[in-house]
Parts: sequence; structure tokens; C-alpha cells
Amino acid sequence: MTKPIWIKHASQLATLASNINGPRTKEAMSDLGIIEDGSMWVEDGIIQAVGSTKDLEKLYSGKLHEAEVVNAAGHLITPGLVDPHTHVVYGGSREQEFEMRLQGATYMDIMNTGGGIHATTRMTREATEGELIEQTTRRLDSFLAHGVTTIEGKSGYGMNVETELKQLRVMKKLQEQHMIDIVPTFMGAHAVPPEYKGREDEFIEYLIREMLPVVAEEKLAEFNDVFCEKGVYTPEQSERILEAGKRFGLIPKIHADEIEPYGGAELAARIGAISAEHLLKASEAGIKAMANSGTIACLLPATALYLREEAAAGRKMIDCGVPVAISTDCNPGSSPTTSMPLVMNLACISMRLTPAESLTAATYNAACAINRQEQVGSLEVGKQADIVLWNVKSYQELQYLFGVNHVKTVWKNGVKVV
Repeated sequence: MTKPIWIKHASQLATLASNINGPRTKEAMSDLGIIEDGSMWVEDGIIQAVGSTKDLEKLYSGKLHEAEVVNAAGHLITPGLVDPHTHVVYGGSREQEFEMRLQGATYMDIMNTGGGIHATTRMTREATEGELIEQTTRRLDSFLAHGVTTIEGKSGYGMNVETELKQLRVMKKLQEQHMIDIVPTFMGAHAVPPEYKGREDEFIEYLIREMLPVVAEEKLAEFNDVFCEKGVYTPEQSERILEAGKRFGLIPKIHADEIEPYGGAELAARIGAISAEHLLKASEAGIKAMANSGTIACLLPATALYLREEAAAGRKMIDCGVPVAISTDCNPGSSPTTSMPLVMNLACISMRLTPAESLTAATYNAACAINRQEQVGSLEVGKQADIVLWNVKSYQELQYLFGVNHVKTVWKNGVKVV
């Protein structure tokens, strides 16, 4: 039995607690459940009580001497951050493409000449499982240092049976070895592999016949994602892949409308996708359809910044009633970052989210985007003690002082990891 943890006197304790089931929309995204002079009691990795310091002093008066005491005076406490969209398992690096883009090459230019996703696919296919574990562990350590305690991880840098399974098995092993929780997504349809160029429908048949059954049988993924974009997969092809995944018990996600309006948001709403990702070019009709369906918009402002594109219309989406989450999109080509604090800053600066909405998008709504809202995303009795103590006194200050990692302490399941 470990000692209980008593955190007391937090300047602000942002619980994100609410009686709303499912992702939050509109005004509810601004309700952080703030407790001034806040306090928490944690035992065996689970939150036992949340309230004012005065209330918890009374409640645990007979046990205070047993606890590890954390004086959080002058500091902000929030739930552990949740990153609902990453490509964290990959081999190699693509720093040369950064320079190419600065010289005028576009994302699709690079991909069509064998770079981009195809370059990482080659390096990931060549990497051993051990090499992928070593490289990914460094990224996971950096996520923790930035206050992230749960992430989603996608495959998609194999696009053949062997490498897709290798990526997903690496995630499964790291889920057992690392403190971060990793929620796996199968994304065999991340691009069309070069060997299937011009034979896209053959590859889709291969994916459905050879990949999906093994992923389902080994329980290697919870979600199925596809890159619905002109020059990659059409909406019709994307729907075929996602509907096939549903037959294997995989919940659909979709990379949608990143490069141009292509009907991806509309498709996400129509097939009941839990989330649609990117959405830089989502149409008015697509935004309205997502608001009506409750599909979560997973927005990636660091990717837009890195590609020097205009960010997604986050303010408009929230005002229209779309539930919004945010993510790093950690990947080697278009967003090589593990900093969710920076992403929260950018959500305010480039997408006009308020500081409160940005925090909701990085915690509770992000947890909803990967079906983890019952375990993480808010500080409530019975949930995992995934907690961040910040070197700022308020959630406003957290977003105001941008580009800085303000993490002081991180607990994962009640264990101090940073």
C-alpha cells in the first residue's frame, strides 16, 4: 500500500467536472469547474475526494498524518493532458523536408516525389521492433514532461501487413512498459503505397482482406482511420474502408479536408465517426453536419503552423455547436512536436479559442475523442489520478505565457513521473 497523496491550497484547481455526458459544446466548453484554494485526496492511484482545502481537512482529519502532502499554493492544478491524435511510432526522421518546404515545396509535392509519408514508410519498414520501441520511448518521455498522460497512437507507416502489425505491437508493448496510456488506432490507409500506385482498389481489398482480420483478432486497435484527401483516398473509398473496419469492431476516425474541401467532414458525420481530424478546409455543410451528428473535431494547430497554412476554423466550429478537441499530431513530417502546452497556446492564438475552451479541448473533449472520458480528462472521484501541477497560478496565465513548458509535477495513476 502506498501513502495517500494530499494536494492542498491550489490557487486554482480546474476539475473539468460536469454533469454533461459526452463531449462538451458551445458554452459548456468554458466550464472548467474551478475550485479556488483547491484540494485533492488520492489513494492507490484513484481520486478519492476533490474540494476546497478546508473541506478536505475536515473530511480526512483523522488521516492527514498518513499522507504525502503537496502544497500547491500559488499553482494551477489540471487533469493530465490528453493527446487524441498522434503518429508517435515511426522510424527515422525527415528534417530535410522542412528545408524543402521553406524553399517552396508543398506537402503533396514532397509526397508525390517519394518523400513525406512514403519516406517514413520506408524507414519504418526497415526498423526493428526494438529500434521503434527505443525511438518511441524518447517521444513518450517528452510527452510526459509536457503534462500529457494519455495519447492516441496511429499505425500507418507500413501499409503492409508486417509493418502495420509491427507498429501496433510496439504500442501494445509500450502500453505495458511505459507510464503513459496509449490508445491504438489502425491506419493502414494513411496513403497508397508506391507498389500499389494506380491500383488503389486492389490495395483497399488487400487491407480489408489481409490486415483488418489480424488487427481485430489480436485486439491491436480500437479505431480505424483513413486519409480522405484528393490524390489519396476518395470519400467513396474512405467509406468502404471505414465501414469494413466497423464490421471488425473498429470505431471510425477520419483525416478529413486537410488540403482542400473534399467532403470528409460530411462523410465523418454520415458514418458516425467518433472524430474527424485536421479539417482546415472543412465546408459550411460539413461543419453543420458534424454539429448535428456530435462528431468531434480534432484540430491540429501546430500542423497548420508548421506547414504555414491557415489554421482550422475552431472558433466557428464551437459557435456552430461542434465539440472541439486539439492535438499535437506528433509525426515526423508535418508536426514533429510533443508539446501540448504549445498546441493549447496556438488554439487560442490561431483559432481564437478562449483559454478555458483550449483547456477543455486538451483534456475532457480530447478524452471523449478516444473513448476515455470515463477514466481520464477530468479530476473527479473514481477517476485515474492523472494530475498536472503547473508553475502558473491560473488557467489564463497558462495560455498567456505561450511557448513555455510550465509543468512542475505530473502524477500518472497517482505515481509521480515528472
